[in-house]
Amino acid sequence: MNGFLDTVETEPKPVFWYGLPYGYLQLDLQPSPEGIQEVARQLSALPEGMRDRADQVFRLYAVVLTMLRRQRVMGCALGMHPDEHGEATLSVLTVSTVPTSGANPDAVLLQMLGTGPDNGIVPVDLPVGTGYLLETERTTLAPTAPPEGQDDPVQETVWQGTVAIPVARTSSIITVQLVTPAVELADDYRGVLLGVARTVTFDDPAAPDPADVDNAPGPFSDSGSETDGRSPFG
Repeated sequence: MNGFLDTVETEPKPVFWYGLPYGYLQLDLQPSPEGIQEVARQLSALPEGMRDRADQVFRLYAVVLTMLRRQRVMGCALGMHPDEHGEATLSVLTVSTVPTSGANPDAVLLQMLGTGPDNGIVPVDLPVGTGYLLETERTTLAPTAPPEGQDDPVQETVWQGTVAIPVARTSSIITVQLVTPAVELADDYRGVLLGVARTVTFDDPAAPDPADVDNAPGPFSDSGSETDGRSPFG
């Protein structure tokens, strides 16, 4: 669960990048009008029984998409992994930014999180600086229909882990958050969360390595020189 498959750039103007773990599917937060029309066309072509259910999912996606945009979420991915019994466990990974309006992001973050000795906040060393890990368990509405004969929505306990990273260069705070109902696997998901936080970088992984650019063949280049350039993602 700690391996990484893809590098994700934030939208719409990338200012940082992060690694997406195996087993996670990136949710498109900026779907094109053509893409939405194509989904609507495919829904209309489904059999009537399937069409109603698919339409509900499509509407839910639209609601969630609007909510994520309002919360300045830059990226969202849905995860599915097998547990020790071979059953699927679900999780949601989100990456967002919180502007601090020119204020010192470290000071704003400490004020938001509190400075008491029992606040549960753990500093973590990251390649981009110091981040702050916060874990909690909370009760929320389950994304499932209530049992037959029951009108009240189903509630469930979820584990929520957050790593907040103050960024002085942009006067903002990057938050990497992971939520899962598999509370008993909190240790595993904490590892995934910290793994993602450690991949956050301000260097575009797709950009040419400066060493490679300097050593590119040209009329004045030294073809015999070599430099060991490394990508931030290995």
